[in-house]
Amino acid sequence: MKIKTLKNYFRTSILTITLSLFFIFYLFSSNIHTNLTIEENQKISESLSKQIFNSMYQVMRKGWTREELLQFIEDTKSSFKESSQKIEIYRSKNVEELFGKIKQAEITKDVKNVFETKEKYFTSTNNTTQIITPILAKDECLTCHTNVKVGDVLGAVEISSDFSDIIDTTQFNYFIFSLIILPVMIICAFLLSGSLLKKINLSLLNFKDKLENINSVKDFKNLDTSNTKKSFKEFDLLMDGLNDLSEKLKNIAVDKSILEFEVKLLDKMVITSDVIRDWKDYIKDLLIEINVVLPVYCLITIFKTNDEYYEIEIFWLGKPSDEVLNYMDNVSKEMIKTHHKLDIVDCRINHNFTNESYCLTSLAIHEIEHEAKSLLLDSPKIGGIVGLGIQSKLDKDSIQSIVIDSILTTLLNLVGSIKAINKYTENLEFYATRDPLTGLFSQRVFRDLLEYEVKRAGRHEYEFGLLVIDCDNFKPINDTYGHSFGDEFLKAFADILNKSKRDEDILSRYGGDEFTIILPESSEKDTFIVAQRILKNVENFELEAPDGTKSSMTVSIGMAVFPEHSKEPKELFNIADAMMYEAKNEGKNAIRFPNEAEIEEIHKDSEDKSMIVLDAIRNENILPYFQPIVDVKTNKCEINELLMRIELNEEILPAGKFIETAESLGIVHKMDYIVIEKAFERIKATNYKGLLFINLSPKALIIGEFINKIVKLTDLYEIDKSQIVFEITERETVKSFSLLEKFVQNLKLEGFSFAIDDFGSGFSSFHYIKRFPIDYIKIDGDFIVNIHKDEKDLAFVKSIVALAKDLNVKTIAEFVENEEILKFLQDIEVDFAQGYHLGKPAENFR
Repeated sequence: MKIKTLKNYFRTSILTITLSLFFIFYLFSSNIHTNLTIEENQKISESLSKQIFNSMYQVMRKGWTREELLQFIEDTKSSFKESSQKIEIYRSKNVEELFGKIKQAEITKDVKNVFETKEKYFTSTNNTTQIITPILAKDECLTCHTNVKVGDVLGAVEISSDFSDIIDTTQFNYFIFSLIILPVMIICAFLLSGSLLKKINLSLLNFKDKLENINSVKDFKNLDTSNTKKSFKEFDLLMDGLNDLSEKLKNIAVDKSILEFEVKLLDKMVITSDVIRDWKDYIKDLLIEINVVLPVYCLITIFKTNDEYYEIEIFWLGKPSDEVLNYMDNVSKEMIKTHHKLDIVDCRINHNFTNESYCLTSLAIHEIEHEAKSLLLDSPKIGGIVGLGIQSKLDKDSIQSIVIDSILTTLLNLVGSIKAINKYTENLEFYATRDPLTGLFSQRVFRDLLEYEVKRAGRHEYEFGLLVIDCDNFKPINDTYGHSFGDEFLKAFADILNKSKRDEDILSRYGGDEFTIILPESSEKDTFIVAQRILKNVENFELEAPDGTKSSMTVSIGMAVFPEHSKEPKELFNIADAMMYEAKNEGKNAIRFPNEAEIEEIHKDSEDKSMIVLDAIRNENILPYFQPIVDVKTNKCEINELLMRIELNEEILPAGKFIETAESLGIVHKMDYIVIEKAFERIKATNYKGLLFINLSPKALIIGEFINKIVKLTDLYEIDKSQIVFEITERETVKSFSLLEKFVQNLKLEGFSFAIDDFGSGFSSFHYIKRFPIDYIKIDGDFIVNIHKDEKDLAFVKSIVALAKDLNVKTIAEFVENEEILKFLQDIEVDFAQGYHLGKPAENFR
């Protein structure tokens, strides 16, 4: 059937080509002949024009009468009545002035153009041509034509030719001729196609017979196409190509069963909660399915769960002998050594049997061959290997090798994903309740546990204690040796607290260097004993710093007891926290617990501060104050820093009296919005053109709409964004580099500038310069206040200034309290200065 279709298609193609060639020949030859005819007639028209001119000049030389002229024109027109040419003769105005007008056709635009240009005019269309030739005056013409000079136009001759009849006749003749030769061409094409098809059919029938005998992949691999009969050279090349293709297909042909298994294998990649929960059963089912296409005795999964500890799970199709089990144990360990480059392996091996009734005891070690693949994940830290124990005598071709590789890849991704998900789940569960640095309970969990302990103690009518512990001199340690050492110091300190408390006590990291301990079923005396033990253990604590020196510290501890001091969890914490600050104020390294008067004062002060902040936000009693920043060289104020104040009963409260309360209430960002908008309103009202530095709380970093709100405010008050410099304190953001980096990039993209405050307060300072597009550096005031007395401070500030100049970053010195410091800053070329010596915060711009 296919050959018959090819035959019809081939003959139809030949016939189509023949007809196409015929019509091309017809059109091409017809057009050529027509064009030649037109060209020939054009030449005749030009020759005729010349003859008329010669005749006219000959008669005009002899001189002629008006009657002779009219007769000449009439005779000329009459002689061309039966031809395709039409002749018109026109007089110019010069001739009409002397000899009068004659009967002539209406002068057209083309004729007028020839009279004016004195040049021959020629135009042609598909079927017509037109030639208008001017009659120019010669010397001999001036005898009669006394009002012209040589070269003037006496008249014009127009010859128009119409070739429509000639073209129609030519095309008709060619059409008749073509009808005569068309049948001959069709017969020749039919005979030629039959001859070609006969030769092609011999090869196709031979190839078809071979293909009809293929019923499986094995038959295909035994296909021999080398003996197909030869025909045309081009068709033989095609058959040779088919032979090469069949040889290549033999290497990649896949049985239906293998393809179905591959599809099932892809389905296995869908990981559901059931798969994660029952992953071992899942692997057992997979092992059974694999054996449909490959003889696989076991599957091996190896994953590193801790730093150097591996879990090995071996899944068997049946139950082999102990000798084989031990052999596969050693094979698994060797896999780890090979793939993870280890000499010694610490692991746990577990054997799983898919069907214990299926006996593999006759399986010998030499009958098993193993293959494996490995995986390493950076996050979470997981290393994995999967392996297969297959029949060693298996004659593996390329397809089976691909199937084995697919199984290993699927297993690796599947089990690796399950392990990664489990690891992430464990991490999420842990870090949802734990501080990531110390591993202690987090502040949120502490609050929940404190609330729970208050309820439990109330129900069972027992006392419990609460300690709030703060490191007295941690900041200098952190600033001197850097945050990395500071972290190690806090972890070591957390270990001391853990060893000092009782087993049943609940230790938490509240934040920074502040810790809390809940002491269930503990009286004031019991709580005090634990606090004393902490104080003593901390006194004996030392940690070696990066420079080799020993670092130590003391702690201030605040105490509170339920229900004696309070029955509310928040109040209980506020009391212990306030006592901790009292211990600091009384000289540090002490334990403080409250009396009744102090409890009343704490309650009142806490409530007052919260009410002050909330009322200030509600009534927008938050005022913008501005502290000048002056140019050190010119002593001119070019910058103002925005500061926040609260107006209370005609008293102005500085930020130090309410900012901590606002932060604890989580509403400091709302105060930021109010004070920034009021500052922008003041800029517009006063037409202030200088820069405005705005301090941002760390809360701004995690509020997604912060920058958008600021942009809207700048648009509302028509403020140039380049006037605004956002200032972030280094200490508050050092642990949020990625978050800060994104925040700063967004600031810069919007057109704002960026400054780092308290620069130099930690080892991360120079990392800031390298990583962020900083415009201004505000040098920490601790290095400025003694710059005229301390050579180290002076050297440090000089190095910052030199580096900033190389990076085109402006420097600002804080805490400039006298003229002597200002003079030092001028000498070392600091750009700007800020401090009470130069101006205190005020309501208006300086």
